[in-house]
Amino acid sequence: MTTDGFTARETEAIDRLHDARQRILRQLSQVIVGQHQVIEELLISLFSRGHCLLEGVPGLAKTLMISTLSRTLNLSFSRIQFTPDLMPADITGTEIIEENRSTGSREFRFLEGPIFSNVILADEINRTPPKTQAALLEAMQERQVSVGRVRHELTDPFFVLATQNPIEQEGTYPLPEAQQDRFMFKVFVQYPSFDEEFEVARRTTTLLTDTVEPVLSAEEILELQRIVREVPVSDHLVRYTLSLVRQTRTGEPGVPDFVGEQLSWGAGPRAVQFLILGGKARALLHGRTHVTVDDIRELAKPVLRHRLVLSFTAESDGVTPDDVIERILQATPTQEDELTGDARFQKIFAS
Repeated sequence: MTTDGFTARETEAIDRLHDARQRILRQLSQVIVGQHQVIEELLISLFSRGHCLLEGVPGLAKTLMISTLSRTLNLSFSRIQFTPDLMPADITGTEIIEENRSTGSREFRFLEGPIFSNVILADEINRTPPKTQAALLEAMQERQVSVGRVRHELTDPFFVLATQNPIEQEGTYPLPEAQQDRFMFKVFVQYPSFDEEFEVARRTTTLLTDTVEPVLSAEEILELQRIVREVPVSDHLVRYTLSLVRQTRTGEPGVPDFVGEQLSWGAGPRAVQFLILGGKARALLHGRTHVTVDDIRELAKPVLRHRLVLSFTAESDGVTPDDVIERILQATPTQEDELTGDARFQKIFAS
């Protein structure tokens, strides 16, 4: 065993993950300009066995980014365009009657839908009715689909990236908060900077072609997902993560006054789990075998922003979930002695 508690084989895998991150970024940079934060959060979610909800206006290369990522990881990719008339069977697949030519008898055969891939792009998930959304969400949570009385296991690794358009809400079916909670991250895809958009314009209006080479295999990804869960975390880190999440719950002891004014509902235990898992994956991607408070702080917004329900007052004042999360981060001490010695947080720990 090594001093960090990992075997030599696992330490080699950790080094390979850190190296793979650099190679993935190099491969993606041949096709995608900028968006480094988005790509990092996608990788963290992937190696944590989570799923991502991406929000951004059209034309920001979300589809290209995801399909290119699947190529660098040597994974199968399916794109599902969600529309109001899309049915659950269009995603999961259906049973068809097929004639057996040798016997002449007819029998049912399951025809797999596009969900049977490693990487799924659920494009504009809020444009399809709840029944079809639920079919995808069952696959995300259970990693299987049910057709009739038969359950069909999905391919592993399995990674869903759903997109939403924030500017067109007419004729949409917004995901309920309970369904959004199934996503590990909500990632904002922003407009590129001037220099980045200049490079996009230069690249995409010529005959240049880029070749993307695979960096990791499916088997290597599964091994690295297992190693992520073996990364140790200190009691202080768990206590700090719990402090952040529990401060979002209005009416609980020790919650700041501004939270009660700006939030109607806070995050549940799944947010704590995803913050810690994401911190582990982020540490390994950066070549560390231990999680720091900074890892948790960096992931607080993508993990929490879609789990907070703003009050009417906050919405009318233009307050965003990220604004509330930032105030909570500023109000939470990072040092263990300061955190445990604070009278307000002692109420949180005792509740």
